[in-house]
Amino acid sequence: MNKNLKRMIYAALCLALCMVLPFLTGQIPEIGKRLSPMHIPVFLCGFLCGWPWGLAVGAIAPILRSALFGMPAMGPDAFSMAFELAAYGAVAGILYKMLPRKPWSVYISLIVAMIVGRLVWGLAKWAMLGNAFTPAIFITKGFVDALPGIILHIVLIPPIVLALNKAGFVENNRRSEE
Repeated sequence: MNKNLKRMIYAALCLALCMVLPFLTGQIPEIGKRLSPMHIPVFLCGFLCGWPWGLAVGAIAPILRSALFGMPAMGPDAFSMAFELAAYGAVAGILYKMLPRKPWSVYISLIVAMIVGRLVWGLAKWAMLGNAFTPAIFITKGFVDALPGIILHIVLIPPIVLALNKAGFVENNRRSEE
């Protein structure tokens, strides 16, 4: 099967997971906000399909989910989240492609993508809300409140990527493009 077709199918699956996974925590919104289930498929898309697909899925998912299901709320929440998730997918895909094909590169790519995505989210929120979005709110919402999700992503995503890589699903690395 054509590599581009495979990537498109995997990206569509990741987008579908972005729509479905938040239902696992949907009955308790505070848990969903802290675990960030929509972030997981976006990261996986960046690793599995490469940065363009990760960026696209990340940018589309929050706005599509808001339009279909009302969560995240349209406006500053969905739009700032779209920038954040687009950055996650893009940075994870770019770094994973650039770094050596070692298990630690998954962790480095993920952690750097998480930091960049949070910064992009903060800038997007600040651009939309102005001075109402303070540095204290940025730290609290972006890192303190999100700590359970950050830990979940660091524990869950690398083993999935490594297993998919071992199974031959991940083609977004130097060795397969040489």
